[in-house]
Amino acid sequence: METLSIQEAYDKKARTYKMLLYFGMISIIMIFAGLTSAFVVSKQRPDWLKDLVIPSTFVYSTVVLLLSSVTFYLAKKAIKANKRSLTSTYLLITFVLGITFVYLQFKGFDLLFNQGLVPFGSSSKVTISFLYAFVFVHVAHLFGGMISLIYVIYNHYKQKYNSSQCLGIELSGIYWHFMDFIWVYLFLFFYFFK
Repeated sequence: METLSIQEAYDKKARTYKMLLYFGMISIIMIFAGLTSAFVVSKQRPDWLKDLVIPSTFVYSTVVLLLSSVTFYLAKKAIKANKRSLTSTYLLITFVLGITFVYLQFKGFDLLFNQGLVPFGSSSKVTISFLYAFVFVHVAHLFGGMISLIYVIYNHYKQKYNSSQCLGIELSGIYWHFMDFIWVYLFLFFYFFK
């Protein structure tokens, strides 16, 4: 019986985990495809807001999330170069930017509430309900990325990653970039589709 080398076993495990991650990402795409389809169909409703101005905090949160993707990429690049302290710095910055993104999302909701734009009740508008649904579903999935990032930071401090063994950082990074892409798509869709 042929035995696998350590690197071959690692590569096989990496392929399996990536495939599982891709299947999970496809299911997330289906959720957001369903939401955006429902959004398009609902445009004909009488309670549709044609003149909705998206709060600027959603723009700021988009920039923050894009920056967090850059720092996650730099963390992966740093671990590939065996620069452990730099990897730690970039991972922690990514985590702080993720928290900042979530804070700005809820700040945007606060601004909408102050304008009387609520997602439910007699004064609600379907457009606002969809905005809340988009953001809450995205933030819920982003929390999965935050938990993954905490796990990665923990394992990094336990010195489980190096230039040739960084699967956790790679998988978490793929998911993080994916959630970034989903948010940019949702933001642009909501911003331009009126």
